[in-house]
Amino acid sequence: MRTETKQYLKNMGMQTAAGGSAGFVEVCLMYPLDIVKTRLQIQAKKTASTDPQKYYNGVMDCIRKMYKHEGFLSYYKGILPPILAETPKRATKFLTFEQYKQFFMFGSPTPTAWTYSLAGMGAGVTEAILVNPFEVIKVSLQSNNSSNIKEVPSTWQVTRSIIKSQGIGFRGLNKGVDATIWRNAVFNAIYFGFYNSVKENFPQRESPLEEFSRKLAIGFASGVMGSVANIPFDVAKSRIQGPQPILGQIKYRSTFPTIILVYREEGFKALYKGLVPKVLRLGPGCAIMMVVYEYLYDFLKEKFP
Repeated sequence: MRTETKQYLKNMGMQTAAGGSAGFVEVCLMYPLDIVKTRLQIQAKKTASTDPQKYYNGVMDCIRKMYKHEGFLSYYKGILPPILAETPKRATKFLTFEQYKQFFMFGSPTPTAWTYSLAGMGAGVTEAILVNPFEVIKVSLQSNNSSNIKEVPSTWQVTRSIIKSQGIGFRGLNKGVDATIWRNAVFNAIYFGFYNSVKENFPQRESPLEEFSRKLAIGFASGVMGSVANIPFDVAKSRIQGPQPILGQIKYRSTFPTIILVYREEGFKALYKGLVPKVLRLGPGCAIMMVVYEYLYDFLKEKFP
């Protein structure tokens, strides 16, 4: 095997390992805010018949009611699918980003902001297709607000139930894949585009602590910007993949009709439900993930030159 090929495969292996590790660390630290975000997104407009126990007036109210009625472990409902998915998901994200980056150089000697954004978008689409079945299972588990932990079905029970009743197609394990693709493509285009462009235009610090803080701050800003830009697609995804308002009837089917329907029935603000917990999670979460990836990748390159 040629030396160039060996080095290319070695780099791919290190990118995969660093990306998977970054995703695992991020999901373990930030998951409780993800379930709060999903709970806020799937609830429809409050009516006179709405159960007060199951309606959340914001982030803190959701956190308080979940703890009061469902217990501490409710913050980790549905965490197994993300843990199983995050390692390959983030590994795929960073690995494919590096490959797409080479493709979108278009003969330029150095990558541009467009290179990073287009590579991020491509990575987001690839990541979304891989992870969507896990997202369907996760949302189903997160939407279960039973106060008895013994009544909450396991990941495997939910998976079997979805496959048995809805199959593995676009009404089953792959429902909402179009919304997942839009959500991830928009987020990653901004996340990678902004992070890499800004990082290159701000001088590297000599102090390790200052350099760490610089990367953390840029990663945080990238995560916040991506979250604000893609949340209407995230709301649509949660509505499509979550329980439908009327049992036996499919109200939310695809991305843009769902966005329009939510806007008409609940107003513009409804398209930004869950923004606060999403930002609270993905702001620091994306900062952590990017920093873990870069430092671990640099460590692996030094360890296995």
